[in-house]
Amino acid sequence: MIRKHERTLQDMPIPVFSLNTLIVGSGAAGLGCAAHVFREFEEAGIPSPATEVAIVTRGLGLGTSNNSGSDKQTYYRLGPHGAEADSPWDFARTLAANGCMHGDLALIEGENSLRAFHHLVEAGVPFPHNAMGGFVGYKTDHDPRQRGTSAGPWTSRLMTRKLLAAVKRFRISVFNRHHALAIIVAENMTGREALGLLCVNMTKQRAVGHGLVLFHCRNVVMAGGGPGELYEYSVYPKGQMGPYAPLFEAGAEAVNLTESQYGITSREPRWALSGSYQQVIPRYYSVALDGSDEQEFLAAWFESTGALASATFLKGYQWPLDIDCIANQGSSLIDLLVFREIAQKGRKVFLDFRRNPRGPEGRDDFQIDRLSDEAASYLRKCGATQATPIERLAHMNPLSVQLYRERGVDLWKEPLEIAVSAQHCNGGFAVNGWWESDIQHLFVIGELAGTHGVKRPGGSALNSGQVGALRAAQRIAHLYAGRGPSPDDFERAAQSTVSRFVSEIRRVEQPDSAALPHEQAKREIQRRMSEFGGPIRSLAGTRRALAEALEQWRGICDRGIRQSRAGWLQAWETRELALTQLAFLHAIQALLERGEGSRGSHLVTDANGALPHPSLEDHWRLLPENPALRNEILSIAYDAATDSFRSRVEAVRPIPEDHSWFENTWRDFREGRVFM
Repeated sequence: MIRKHERTLQDMPIPVFSLNTLIVGSGAAGLGCAAHVFREFEEAGIPSPATEVAIVTRGLGLGTSNNSGSDKQTYYRLGPHGAEADSPWDFARTLAANGCMHGDLALIEGENSLRAFHHLVEAGVPFPHNAMGGFVGYKTDHDPRQRGTSAGPWTSRLMTRKLLAAVKRFRISVFNRHHALAIIVAENMTGREALGLLCVNMTKQRAVGHGLVLFHCRNVVMAGGGPGELYEYSVYPKGQMGPYAPLFEAGAEAVNLTESQYGITSREPRWALSGSYQQVIPRYYSVALDGSDEQEFLAAWFESTGALASATFLKGYQWPLDIDCIANQGSSLIDLLVFREIAQKGRKVFLDFRRNPRGPEGRDDFQIDRLSDEAASYLRKCGATQATPIERLAHMNPLSVQLYRERGVDLWKEPLEIAVSAQHCNGGFAVNGWWESDIQHLFVIGELAGTHGVKRPGGSALNSGQVGALRAAQRIAHLYAGRGPSPDDFERAAQSTVSRFVSEIRRVEQPDSAALPHEQAKREIQRRMSEFGGPIRSLAGTRRALAEALEQWRGICDRGIRQSRAGWLQAWETRELALTQLAFLHAIQALLERGEGSRGSHLVTDANGALPHPSLEDHWRLLPENPALRNEILSIAYDAATDSFRSRVEAVRPIPEDHSWFENTWRDFREGRVFM
């Protein structure tokens, strides 16, 4: 068992657990890291490795990995099949091709891609292979080769469940229903280092000690996922927070927070509508809020039913919302028009698989022969030439229909309400080649790690999460396997953090009359981020949003925030969202002020821009991208002492040339220098 003792801090008993490595998060990246740390410790001969590593999680099975996917969720890895040559360097060049990604990190993801992939295969994830054992691939967005593979709509769920089974076999402790509040950080001779973590046991918020728990450890691995709760329109599982606030308050530097992926999703259940959901060419329509006035609003924007249907088809494997796919009746014109219909016209939008789309003037003249050659050829090869979208979908991907049925929606009988939603954050916290942050012994993996650039190939985030999990585990086992500061030193370092949280908790539990209701504050944050920090941005709008967010933050700090019946933690989570919102808006404003323009998955409006379609209103004029800015990465950090953010810019590091000589590498490996 992990060592446990109890200390009296702030006149209350608080349990303290001591171990080597604590992993925050129970998604695919966190569980993968736990399994790797155990095996690396075991191979190094460390006694009782299961007592040296543990996981804390808000809830097993609650995160993005276990609850998100698409029609056939892609895992992007180095090409291991067929006659087409592939290499880690080629893989890295693809990852870094669209800018704002360090070349050395891209190469590391390439070099370790197959090892990470086959670790999942050996864990039992059923990636399909042919009769000769080849893991056949397919092309995904921004992929010049056939590197994609899939275990079905629930690829990441299968990864999570198989890795959790491994964690249970290894008897690694899991502290379920624990929320990370603060990282304990101290100064050392070379900078700052993480000493442990303050958490709350969510089931004991009302107990003596408020449920506070301390973890004293040599290494902290943050793997808590993306910022789903930050947005009103979000495909993330409800409650997906991501431990951004604890990382910011610890002083960790973040990068590329401006780069997120947005796309069309169903609102309930939350699910990404890409791949075959679009390739079968469903019908889009909108209604007034009361359900009246049904309109096929896309028809007037396309020259023919064939043009509309072909653009819909392309949404199946082009990036969900892509600035480069709007002009000339491109696929992302659909995203823009859906956003316009909801945000500007105040209507509801639906996707209907029961009927084909109607073209201009309401003509019902959909025919496979009138599609683009690419779309028609694809559907014919799949045998998906049936009369209606739902018939085509049931033929081409029956699991995608079953998925909705299991969630209470029958696509044969009812449409889906949709929105343009936040889907993935390509930015996160800065890491080195071992996924260690700028704070020693503090690692960041999974979606929290800022290792992606402007546009990433579809499914590459899953590869990155598994590679980061492996690299962090290697560094920990070969360099950081020893003991950290003594328990007494740790507790002295933790005193001020515990004192601060006890005071804040009491303030939430006994608010004054001016305290902000946390539900109202959360709604304001989510509305603001979707309106000004989402897919449509402007410098004037971002400045206004940031001013509002700063005023809200100061109100929370000065007057406090009022708890709900569920306990003080929900109110505290809203405070965390308020700080996270500030970081994202500061980053967005800083990049817009550098003259970024529209890029990736967000559009920047400006009176001096150009209309992407001649029929759009003037306020849809878009600034073109400044491509030079893809050669740099914008970083942002929070200084808790001054309650302020600073930003800086660094040049993108190129893909390094590697001339490793075997004998020298063998020697460095034997002596452990490769892990330094």
